[in-house]
Amino acid sequence: MSAVETYQRPDPLVGTALEGRYRVDAVIATGGMSTVYRGLDTRLDRPVALKVMDARYSGDSQFLARFQREAKAVARLKGEGLVAVYDQGGGAAYSDGSTPGHPPFLVMELVEGGTLRELLRERGPMPPHAAAAVLLPICNGLAVAHAAGLVHRDVKPENVLISDAGEVKIADFGLVRAVAEAGITSTSVILGTAAYLSPEQVASGESDPRSDVYAVGILAYELLTGRTPFTGDTALSVAYQRMDHDVPPPSSAIAGVPPQFDELVRRATDRDPGARFADADALGAALADLVDELGLPPFRVPAPQQSAQHRAATAFHSRVGSAPTTDVRPTQSHRDTRVFTPAEWQHQPEPVADFGHHDDELEYHPAASQFAGIDIDEFHWARQRSRRALLAWVVVVLILAGLAAAGGWTLGNNLHTLL
Repeated sequence: MSAVETYQRPDPLVGTALEGRYRVDAVIATGGMSTVYRGLDTRLDRPVALKVMDARYSGDSQFLARFQREAKAVARLKGEGLVAVYDQGGGAAYSDGSTPGHPPFLVMELVEGGTLRELLRERGPMPPHAAAAVLLPICNGLAVAHAAGLVHRDVKPENVLISDAGEVKIADFGLVRAVAEAGITSTSVILGTAAYLSPEQVASGESDPRSDVYAVGILAYELLTGRTPFTGDTALSVAYQRMDHDVPPPSSAIAGVPPQFDELVRRATDRDPGARFADADALGAALADLVDELGLPPFRVPAPQQSAQHRAATAFHSRVGSAPTTDVRPTQSHRDTRVFTPAEWQHQPEPVADFGHHDDELEYHPAASQFAGIDIDEFHWARQRSRRALLAWVVVVLILAGLAAAGGWTLGNNLHTLL
């Protein structure tokens, strides 16, 4: 999704039904071109994501034609690394040019989880095995599109979704092209996120599968290092830096990156498109070979805990009368407590706290190691120190009481001598 921030103001679409079928339940996030909602297909009774374009696109016939064509093309794509597109609608204009009803919208698969951007904000840079687990399904999804003659043009963490089940999928095919060909935006605006644009996109606006390969190379650099390779005061300055500068190797920014990843990023982000991998399929094959060569373990990518999608789900369930909760994760059905036998207990896997552990479950989990910014261990040791101090004071008081008692007894026995 291109949206990155939760939309806070009341939204007039919430509670309505697009074309009488798609109920709008809650805002997930909003961006420059669209707002994404959690919704329900009332005909099939299934949750969906509704991407509603900004109203300024409603009256542009060129945009609507391109939007419909792109939606049809993407809806035909089938792949595990792709967010499915179910339907499109809205934006129909009367003969007098007015546009009634709702703006153009897409109906998509609802991925219960969050974006890769949100995960990076929560966790920071990833070790090689985790980065590979994210990149491989992205390459697989893009490969399906490239084989069908489609180019994404806007690969970035905001458009990579991670489900609570560990699936990694890419969304928003075709929207950048539809907006660009509508001629609505200024020619000075570079479409797509500047940090991930290829040099040819910056120079001429042209793109092909190798442009997506470049963006995935930048994404690989960011996953490994926690930041993008080029920075600047404006989006344009960031975009133009790649015209004259190569992407540095990730190992120059963070220790522990194998040279094989440096080479993968170097080739994927070569300024000459002809020197890059031909498409996402070739890039994915090279990455798979790299994983085998390094013997990287499998890894289940976790969804971010503090995601806009989780907050939208919580807000919606609270509004319809579910029990209030401060947990941003989707509510789970009640399960009776299971009693394990001693033999079963011995075989339970140990939890993994972070990216750096490679135990039975390779998913990393949020470590509840702090409270109010103080390490839980500090509370534990403080409690132990408090107990030891209390025990010491008790011993001191008992000794003093014993000494006082002994002194009183001695004084009482020798009182007649003193007198």
